[in-house]
Amino acid sequence: MPKVILHQELFDYDTAVRNDYPIICGVDEAGRGPLAGDVYAAAVILNNETLINYLNDSKKISEKRRELLYDEIIEKADAYCITTASVEEIDNINILQATMLAMKRAVEGLKITPDIALIDGNKTPELNIESRYVIKGDATSASISAASVLAKVARDRYMKKLAEKYPQYEFDKHKGYGTKLHYEKLAEFGISTVHRKTFLKKLYDDKK
Repeated sequence: MPKVILHQELFDYDTAVRNDYPIICGVDEAGRGPLAGDVYAAAVILNNETLINYLNDSKKISEKRRELLYDEIIEKADAYCITTASVEEIDNINILQATMLAMKRAVEGLKITPDIALIDGNKTPELNIESRYVIKGDATSASISAASVLAKVARDRYMKKLAEKYPQYEFDKHKGYGTKLHYEKLAEFGISTVHRKTFLKKLYDDKK
């Protein structure tokens, strides 16, 4: 028999919320911290009968497992939406507001209107529906965990495409995060159009 790892407590949390809000969506982001690339967000609506093995905080799951879960979540979700806020928006309104904007777009892009949005973290975007933040939500709620996986996989795929366009930065290896390798590439090649200027202000100013 295949090995089954079901984090039942994640689904139990959502079931309890559905006692008051029958249709809930989980919302999470990926890419708040990197020096380059868009920030991603996803919203996912699962129903009470949906169980997904291995679903957990996306940071605790291997890349290979996340890819498999991505397809399963899309197949089993009642609705989902993956959105972004651009590098330009990040630099114009700051990363927190850009993240909130991406989350808002994800919720509003759902084909089903949820009764409540469960947001990972300690803040909620401005929505036309009720919302609730859940600290460490991707390890608490199955719906948020599913959104975490979709956002993470979608952003990683996007960074791999950027690596093809800008091979000198090796985005496929560090995904835009401030690793030693990334800073070495920045020192060698400077800042590209997909880098967040506000995250690299000193470096950007020095290059002017």
